[in-house]
Amino acid sequence: MVLEAARKLQGQIVAWRREVHQNPELGLETPMTEALVAKALSDMGIEVRTGVGGHGVVGLLRGTGRVEQAEDGGQESAPPVKTFAIRADMDALPVTEETGLPFASKIPGRMHACGHDAHVAMLLGAAKVLSDMKDKVRGNVKFIFQPGEEGPGGAHPMILDGALEDPKVDAIIGAHVGPLWDVGPGQIGFRTGPVMAATDRFAVRIQGKGGHGAAPHYSVDPVVIAAQIAVSLQTIVSREVSPISPAVVTVGIIKAGTAPNIIPDYCEMNGTVRYLDKSLASFIPRRIKEICEGIASAMRGTATVEYTHGYPPLVNDPGMTDFVRKVAASIVGPENCVEVQPTMGGEDMAYFLNEVPGAYFALGTRNPDKRADFPNHHPKFDIDEDVLYLGSAVFAQAAIDFLARE
Repeated sequence: MVLEAARKLQGQIVAWRREVHQNPELGLETPMTEALVAKALSDMGIEVRTGVGGHGVVGLLRGTGRVEQAEDGGQESAPPVKTFAIRADMDALPVTEETGLPFASKIPGRMHACGHDAHVAMLLGAAKVLSDMKDKVRGNVKFIFQPGEEGPGGAHPMILDGALEDPKVDAIIGAHVGPLWDVGPGQIGFRTGPVMAATDRFAVRIQGKGGHGAAPHYSVDPVVIAAQIAVSLQTIVSREVSPISPAVVTVGIIKAGTAPNIIPDYCEMNGTVRYLDKSLASFIPRRIKEICEGIASAMRGTATVEYTHGYPPLVNDPGMTDFVRKVAASIVGPENCVEVQPTMGGEDMAYFLNEVPGAYFALGTRNPDKRADFPNHHPKFDIDEDVLYLGSAVFAQAAIDFLARE
């Protein structure tokens, strides 16, 4: 019933996706998308709250609830009504689109190059399915549309603004399209536990003593210090973190100097840190600081380290992951539910999963036959739209099945 209802909405789901795709918005500033989502939900008869944590939207569908039978055949008071949440991100990227699609971005320098337009459309599709069969929804469903996933992060502000409260959310799910995981079109990928990495960053300023490049003995060369630090930082992962605990320390910027024959006064370094194990959130920053300061001191300079924690690792709840996998199998068949490997990319869905049990899964939309095989964030990124209704169906069926559970 749910699958057929979602299939009938396929044209509307694609239309929503294309409208959002043509009007991409960046970061937390998503007023056009907010208005589109709010109107669509209101037209479905769903309660809408806008401006959540900025331009976030929360829709609330109040279902029928359960009624218990008393021993004498009468009705007892119903147990507390549960609330199930589904989340979609809705911001774009500062990328100039090169797809040549008839519905390409209308705004130069902006593009939905990560599939968030599809996420919005799939969640609106699920909302429509559920609102049309409200009598089957034995509890509440929250539809959370979040800005700023690509930065600076919209999940945490929405949580602080009560997105998971009134009524309190009991479980949450979400999905991502595109080739982040090796999942074929129409397949759905799952993994229990850590699925995506933390997204920390660091900045180091190395202070030396400038001078003439022909007389280095009168100087303290911060570039040489930076080179030693860059190499030594790699030993954190290779020699101090367990080989079975994935982690990455990447120095992406080394910047210093104004001329080839001048030793500069200082050098700046910037990098990113990724890990799946939450226990590394304190260990890696400490070791970066110790290595930078120690090497700089040993080479007669100084180092100042600024470490910024980004999104935490995204960790799927085992019970919820198994539950959604079974739901998905009923929609696409068990043969199309596949196990995926973790990725060192990050996602601020992690904040929601830190608050309530949930699962984040992959919907395969990569299809070389339709030129939809470019990676996420690429200017030619596109998706196979023909499978979007499957995402809506899994969202809706998961809500119905979860709220029906005793």
